Amino acid sequence: MTKLISNPILKGFNPDPSIVRVDDDYYIVTSTFEWFPGCQIHHSRDLVNWQLINRPLDRVSQLDMRGVPDSCGVWAPCLTHHNGVFYLVYSNVKNFNGNWKDTPNYLVTATDINGPWSEPCFLSSSGFDASLFHDDYGRSYYVNMLVDHRDGKFFGGVILQEFDTKKNQLVGKIHYIFDGTEHGRTEAPHLYKRNGYYYLMTAEGGTSYEHCITLCRSKTITGPYEVHPENPLITAKYSPDNYLQKTGHGDLVETQNGDWYVVFLTGRPLTTLGRCITGRESAIEKVEWRDDGWLYLACGGHEARAFVEAPELPEHAFTPSNTRVNFDSNEIDIHFQSLRVPMTPDWVNQTDRPGFLRLYGRDSLASCFEQSMIARRVQAHSTSAATCIEFNPENFQQMAGLTCYYNSTHHYYLHIYGDDFGQYSGKKYLAIISADNNEISEPLTKPIDVSDLEKVHLKAEYFGAHLQFYYGIDDEGKVKWRKVGPVLDGSILSDDYVEHAEQYFHPCFTGAFYGLACQDLSGQKNFADFGYFDYQEVEP
Repeated sequence: MTKLISNPILKGFNPDPSIVRVDDDYYIVTSTFEWFPGCQIHHSRDLVNWQLINRPLDRVSQLDMRGVPDSCGVWAPCLTHHNGVFYLVYSNVKNFNGNWKDTPNYLVTATDINGPWSEPCFLSSSGFDASLFHDDYGRSYYVNMLVDHRDGKFFGGVILQEFDTKKNQLVGKIHYIFDGTEHGRTEAPHLYKRNGYYYLMTAEGGTSYEHCITLCRSKTITGPYEVHPENPLITAKYSPDNYLQKTGHGDLVETQNGDWYVVFLTGRPLTTLGRCITGRESAIEKVEWRDDGWLYLACGGHEARAFVEAPELPEHAFTPSNTRVNFDSNEIDIHFQSLRVPMTPDWVNQTDRPGFLRLYGRDSLASCFEQSMIARRVQAHSTSAATCIEFNPENFQQMAGLTCYYNSTHHYYLHIYGDDFGQYSGKKYLAIISADNNEISEPLTKPIDVSDLEKVHLKAEYFGAHLQFYYGIDDEGKVKWRKVGPVLDGSILSDDYVEHAEQYFHPCFTGAFYGLACQDLSGQKNFADFGYFDYQEVEP
């Protein structure tokens, strides 16, 4: 019986996959944007089962994102391996306003995929989606899309420059090698070599429903490049009902047995051409080289499938990750990330009160600087997240709770807050904040008085676009749940909604998260203790 790979292979916000094989091990790195630590690396030995193993950009000297706008930060990393060294190239996008784009690109290296990873080397700022190619005659090359600010053009094609692996720097002349095709918006270049041809793979059409993968080739690395006769290689733009939409931004890998696969970005909308609450994910397809020297989908056509034939490799399953985190160790669970800055003990730890996660209040959920929030991805269309909080606010500027978060201007927040600076001393209330395109509202008509409760359980449930909050009270060893507020539109926590809600264009490239958060806008650094975090999903 043929083993099948189930797509997406990396569910939830995991876009822009770059894949590399080292002996029998496969590694995929994906973009993390404003979330810290930067770059997610997943590991597999059979292309079927994948496990998150680390995030290499774990210190400010490698990744300084304090103050970067939403959906900026780490874009489209590229992972390669050459002569025993892992090379990780990434952008740290600082600005994306108007015609001006600030997109510095860096390189870190390691001899072990788990690190330690080096301090960064600056490479260029001419564009983004940079990648390295190591030729078989000893030279390496660097390619990236070129940002052209003139006349609003923006996508300026693909450029190439030699990379010196001994000095870890670019050398020699910059070559303009590809202008793109009629699909437009050319980005995400990757180079390969086979049977005397250099193959250039790019993403085109933008990262939404016009997305596609373009392939071209040349006898010389600097071009000229001819385009695949049946371009694009992969797209869903002509098939709006295909399970996998937004397919593009890919990378190739060859197995030990000579089979070829392509990994690529995808999205799973709630409805046809609708909103993707799980963000941009990563999927895989089998490809084959044909007699004409071109690459094609093994299944024919251009549409990627939900289930794909797996390679004939030994099965390698991983122990499933815990869906419930009890905060009973000194280390924060790997599935949590913070916004823009490292998770340091002065604002988040599991040691001040063993068995609890403690958050010290800092900025609001609208901040691009120092939020006290840790969050994990929503990875299915039907999910829930629950926690238990102990929090004693002294005023209304001190808040803590459970958030469903997309970015600083689009989120929901079930939270506890204090009274009006002592007017009702000791009082605390439960309420909901809704942030939608910078408009703040409170869907709960009257806050719930929880002053007599030492601890309060909080829960959010996602069923497609429907989002419902709950709070719970311990009742003879069980939690008795009660609904809080109306059913909310959870689909606003998606790229598809946010990009059309904003008056002016801003990047919208992440996905929905469940987060634990604490704010102290009075500056007194009051804290909240969380007893557990329980994430569950039900995927049809």
